[in-house]
Amino acid sequence: MDVKNQYYYFVTGLPNLSFDSHKQPFTTEEFRAMLDHALQPEDKELIHQYFLKYDNINLLTLLKNGNAELSNTGNFTSQQLIEALEEASTGTKISNKKIPPYISDFISLWLDEDTQNDEWEWEDLITSFYMDYGMDTNNSFVVQWFEFNMNIGNILSAIYSRKYNLPVIEAIVGNSEVAKTIRKNSNARDFGLGKLDIDYYEHLVRLADEPEIYERERKIDKLRWDWLTKNTEFDCFSIEYIFAWLCKLQILERWNNLNAEKGERVFRQLISDIKSEVEIPVE
Repeated sequence: MDVKNQYYYFVTGLPNLSFDSHKQPFTTEEFRAMLDHALQPEDKELIHQYFLKYDNINLLTLLKNGNAELSNTGNFTSQQLIEALEEASTGTKISNKKIPPYISDFISLWLDEDTQNDEWEWEDLITSFYMDYGMDTNNSFVVQWFEFNMNIGNILSAIYSRKYNLPVIEAIVGNSEVAKTIRKNSNARDFGLGKLDIDYYEHLVRLADEPEIYERERKIDKLRWDWLTKNTEFDCFSIEYIFAWLCKLQILERWNNLNAEKGERVFRQLISDIKSEVEIPVE
């Protein structure tokens, strides 16, 4: 069976997902296990790349507390990350070829005595490395998805930084066209983004004024959901569609796992948890 037919049968077996659904057909981890059996090796790499954001969180957790319990959602076990840290600390090249170069670079910076005492935003730094790495793949859809999320994060970071009188430039991550434009025009009313064709810029400006954290985050995720739908509607039996389905499932899972009774505290934690995408100052 060729790849096209293989993915056709896999996709036709997937249920439809609705953004407003309060149920999900299976967890992200269960779907990932399904993908391990269904995908071609080169396409598994794209899924691996998606889950690196959880490895970033685990790595930071481990660096701050070597005995901390790590999430099992990432690609690498705690032992694999510990071994990578030990190798990097002795100046040895990380032997695990599946660990991307940006993680090695990040560990080296963390261990560098010249940067240890600097008040670096380590979460922002590894996010920047991760975003640039994601945009270096040979799949244009995945590149666009990483860039879209980077743009959302950077635009909101710029808006909030200005609102709270924080340095705009320091809040921007990555090296996309939007990131470079904001850095260059940080004092401009629209950060110089008016000259770029960003059809969701004004929408983000309005969302930044949303006083309710819950509503704001829901609408931002709806923006992501709609982007995924729009950019896969004409190619339903491909790795791109499957990748988008995974992203949607993860969005559903994020919200379904929240307990509304926990109120504002939960959503403040949510903002902290999505640090890989954007750091938003909260009143």
